[in-house]
Amino acid sequence: MTAPTEVLDRVLHLATLVQADLARFEREQGLTTPRVHLLWVLGETGPTTQQSLAQALGVTPRNVTGLVDGLVASAHVTREPHPGDRRATLVTPTDLGTRTIADLVSSHVALAQRLFGDVPTARLATFAEVLEETTHRFAQLMEEE
Repeated sequence: MTAPTEVLDRVLHLATLVQADLARFEREQGLTTPRVHLLWVLGETGPTTQQSLAQALGVTPRNVTGLVDGLVASAHVTREPHPGDRRATLVTPTDLGTRTIADLVSSHVALAQRLFGDVPTARLATFAEVLEETTHRFAQLMEEE
């Protein structure tokens, strides 16, 4: 029988491995985790306002300003006038930003395939269900703290 602490130890080990893989990508790209996350969101949304980015990232608009400033400086994004709102600007990926986003997506898809590509569908569905329940439960516990 597997004890709950053994399962938690495996989850923590997995979290460490995922973090190490993300750190490798960040080193290769010269980016920080928050900047990678912002680029990931831009990859999903396309050009968007800083306000929308702040909401998507769960951070303050001031925090997003700093992240965007850094990504402008590294030539990953630009600020463009919003076509429908003179007061707003759109954060838009540059060619470098678009390539970096494509690398993120490609790396994500490749890792998913390498990890789960040969796992039988029913077993993968069960794993996904348990993982979703665990994530939900952990989020609830964090809110209670």
